[in-house]
Amino acid sequence: MTSLDILGIGNAIVDVLARSEDAFLARHGMAKGGMALIGPDDAERIYGDMGPGVESSGGSAANTCAVAAALGAKVGYLGKVADDALGEVFRHDITAAGVTFPTAPLAGGAPTARCLILVTPDGQRTMNTFLGACVTFGEADLDHDAIAAAQVTYLEGYLFDPPAAQAAFRGAARIAHAAGRRVAITLSDPFCVERHRDAFRAFVRDEADILFANEAEICALYQTDNFDAAATIAQSEVGLAALTRSEKGSLILTSGAAHAVAAEPTTVVDTTGAGDAYAAGFLAALTAGRELAECGRWASVAAAEAISHFGARPQADLMALVGKAR
Repeated sequence: MTSLDILGIGNAIVDVLARSEDAFLARHGMAKGGMALIGPDDAERIYGDMGPGVESSGGSAANTCAVAAALGAKVGYLGKVADDALGEVFRHDITAAGVTFPTAPLAGGAPTARCLILVTPDGQRTMNTFLGACVTFGEADLDHDAIAAAQVTYLEGYLFDPPAAQAAFRGAARIAHAAGRRVAITLSDPFCVERHRDAFRAFVRDEADILFANEAEICALYQTDNFDAAATIAQSEVGLAALTRSEKGSLILTSGAAHAVAAEPTTVVDTTGAGDAYAAGFLAALTAGRELAECGRWASVAAAEAISHFGARPQADLMALVGKAR
């Protein structure tokens, strides 16, 4: 395996994005702005009631990988799809984005996962995820050579739900650290954090070198409503933390320093993938040897681009944007 800048591990999901009114969310009992895990029957019911959708390879870490590749990073991805039509959509899409995807498909069993994303007129996205084949990802799916070859292995908190995946995360961290590499994790969702708080806290404290979280997620992790208090704990428990606060920008913390990064001005069309793009910009700059403040700037530029249009993948030349926004 040639050397990689970033290797993402996460839920390999085909995203189906559609515009929606608030009444649709109410009709289906959805919590606006959140992510709910659904079964196959709900997936069929919601999909059948949705308006026209756009299908693309998705999942949080996969989005991060695609954006990082657009920023010039050498990127790989591990995640489980089925040997079916949506699995082929995922594989073609992520490979076309410039990301190496060596994971073998699941033969038989559950179908490829899909996330039904409703975007309301205010730009909020409400996600309904049928995990399907995703939950079969385990330690046997780890590509030792790819992990050892990557400067940073980036782990998606959404994949923390199944016990087999938690074991895979710890296995990936062992391989990365044995090779002198770094491990990053994103908390992904406050509801996910609340389901697995103790395991997340142990992983952040004992295994992670880099932590990504938004305000709600970091407060959920440390069980406080006070962002500053949560940030202080994070600063003491992980070597590098990048904490996002929407229009308030972000805070990058090391044990001895804090860098406040302003949000890039933009028009919010769809918040899908904002955190994924932020992590991509940050890691692309970090693995290219940039200073932390510059990593934060790349992250903010990438996030602003992601929310300026419908869908999570970049539609502008991100390399030109990070060069222009100095």
